[in-house]
Amino acid sequence: MMKEEEIKERLISANPEFRRLVEEHKQYEGKLAEIQNRHHMTDQDRLEEITLKKKKLHLKDQMNSMIQKFRVELSHQHT
Repeated sequence: MMKEEEIKERLISANPEFRRLVEEHKQYEGKLAEIQNRHHMTDQDRLEEITLKKKKLHLKDQMNSMIQKFRVELSHQHT
């Protein structure tokens, strides 16, 4: 049984869509950190923070779905 990190690495190297999701997730993570590190957050900052968190969660769901699909395909290859 492959570990999740191994699956992610394989998908990053072999699947352009998964790689795009990972990159987009990192971009949102960076923007979110930038907002959260501000000394004073405006209402606009708080709204952007919420939006970024929702986008990150959506991407994470998509990546997890692809990881699960990979696991299923892998288990069918071994049967």
